[in-house]
Amino acid sequence: MAEQERSESMLTVLIALGANLAIAILKLIAGLITGSGAMLSEAAHSVADTFTEALLLTALRRSEKPADRRHPFGYGKERYFWSLMAAVSIFTSGALFAFYEGFTTIFGEGHEQSSVLIGYLVLAGAFVLEGISWLRALKQVRTESAAEGRSLREYLRLLDDPTVKTVFFEDSAALVGVLLAFGGLAMHDITGQAFWDGIASVLIGVLLACVAYLLGRTNMGLLIGRQADPNVVFAIRKYLREVDEVVEVVDLLTMVTGTDRVLLCARLDFVDGLTSTDLEHACVRIAGDLSDRFGDLDEIFLEPVPRTDPNLRARVLARYGPRPPEQH
Repeated sequence: MAEQERSESMLTVLIALGANLAIAILKLIAGLITGSGAMLSEAAHSVADTFTEALLLTALRRSEKPADRRHPFGYGKERYFWSLMAAVSIFTSGALFAFYEGFTTIFGEGHEQSSVLIGYLVLAGAFVLEGISWLRALKQVRTESAAEGRSLREYLRLLDDPTVKTVFFEDSAALVGVLLAFGGLAMHDITGQAFWDGIASVLIGVLLACVAYLLGRTNMGLLIGRQADPNVVFAIRKYLREVDEVVEVVDLLTMVTGTDRVLLCARLDFVDGLTSTDLEHACVRIAGDLSDRFGDLDEIFLEPVPRTDPNLRARVLARYGPRPPEQH
């Protein structure tokens, strides 16, 4: 299943890369011919998206490197780093240029438009190509969210594969951006005032800045070390509490170390009277059962602890608050 999802992500990114590269060239040519600031802003938008896809391909390739001595937990978080760079690219290459072009058009002399029909045709073609890429990304996220029994919004919020989320968000922004550019081009054509072209460019810049912020915040959380899917955490806790040798789950720590990779540390209070051999065998069996039940668990650490230890209890309370950990 994980291998299939990786293949789906790669195909989604490749389709987006091809579409954005073609669109960027067409928009740039149309922007130079028509003199439309909104069209040039959209060209910068598509250039930023093209760089983004290249960074996402780098993320997919490098994050699959196997663990080694220097990185014993693998390179899964590289996907989050390069995806964060993609968010930065969207802002610096797209949003800032759009702001510059917009404010220059609004407060400057503006440019006379010519060959407006070319602009309309290019935007219509761009909308079709962007729509193809967006439908591909939408299909993947809908299929995966349905497989997990989640709403689309909840799935995107908890998704630990930033490549699909980035493509979906940037393609959504691209479709809106094309409509904004069309509106700016049309209003300039109807009124003869470049002001509307500038307004469209500024709105495109705001749109790109918002997308960059949302993607940057997502990847920042994953790089810092986000907890695994709450449903998975609850299911792990439930299983551990049903193990015969376990009296209490004192603490349960999880961290996403990559797409479909989770590190688990469970501090357990075992029943009294177990010998060291019994305890070792129990830990091995429990870890094996966890690996079989939860395929995302990449590393499992089980630590025998007394639940009455005051220092440990204080640390757990400091992390989760006065309520029991299972409510978090």
